[in-house]
Amino acid sequence: MTVHDPILAAAQRARAAIPDDMAMLRAAAELARDYALANPRIYWTDLLASALVGWSALAGAILVDNVAIALACGLVSMLALYRAASFIHELTHVRKGALPGFRLGWNLLVGLPLMIPSFMYEGVHTQHHARTRYGTADDPEYLPLALMKPWSLPLFILIAALAPIGLILRFGLLTPLSLLIPALRRKVVAEFSALSINPAYRRRAPEGDFARQWAAQEAGACVVALALVGSVFAFGWKPLLVYMAVHSAMTVINQLRTLVAHLWENEGEAMTVTAQYLDSVNVPPPGTLPALWAPVGLRYHALHHLLPSVPYHALGKAHARLMDTLDMDSPYRKGNYAGMMPLVGKIARSTMTRGA
Repeated sequence: MTVHDPILAAAQRARAAIPDDMAMLRAAAELARDYALANPRIYWTDLLASALVGWSALAGAILVDNVAIALACGLVSMLALYRAASFIHELTHVRKGALPGFRLGWNLLVGLPLMIPSFMYEGVHTQHHARTRYGTADDPEYLPLALMKPWSLPLFILIAALAPIGLILRFGLLTPLSLLIPALRRKVVAEFSALSINPAYRRRAPEGDFARQWAAQEAGACVVALALVGSVFAFGWKPLLVYMAVHSAMTVINQLRTLVAHLWENEGEAMTVTAQYLDSVNVPPPGTLPALWAPVGLRYHALHHLLPSVPYHALGKAHARLMDTLDMDSPYRKGNYAGMMPLVGKIARSTMTRGA
């Protein structure tokens, strides 16, 4: 949508052009140097434990007959696999060579079984962090959700709930068909090969080593999708339905987290770094629930936009240091919020006001 009200349009331009706070940016630059090293032991232990708990609990949800216990296993599985899946975000930022074998390990343990191979995010998410792309029409991960119609938010969540079905169709049907139909292949690569929320985003065809990684990962996800469909004939409907229910719930939680990761109030203007920060959200301690719905450092999403190269396990320390060293009137403090529900309420009220 386009802001036609000249007062609202002027306010939007003013928000996008907020002058950069140099004290905050200098402090962030120092932290980027101090906390840039990823710890392989932390990454591998966290990933392996999350995947082990997630898949074991999923097996319990499928095999246990007691409904209450099966539901508890499903909840544990959803939270653990959600945490494991969230490492796809780290894959896009960790320096090359910092975590040998981690991309392959993540894809084998999580990405392929959940049909979200890392190529769907790598090369896409970094565009969201590009200084001149954030919040514009060229940003694959941005929509002015706070300025859209009230029905846009339920639709945003519904699409996430249907993700497992869409992924089975993407990899089980479109992958093999597109290999036979070049025009379809071009469309699949451009429009159905990115974990993005901007429907206008179009992806370029991969090249070089990345093209080979893409091909291998897509083939693996295709095998998984076909195996899931075939499992109905071998094991009945229950395993597939439980898997899809857990997958759907996991994706909905992530979509809700995405809904509160930004304020979504920009409509195409290029933004200063400070404006980008203020349009993003931290949900730091003392709250404990964000550790579940925004795992692997995602509770520090605004800080991450200042420090995209800092690994997730160091963001808490970086946040505490900034809070201790920056002045009380620093814009850094304005990016901190108490939790999910106030933010959901804020964006819902904004859409209702626009839709009135």
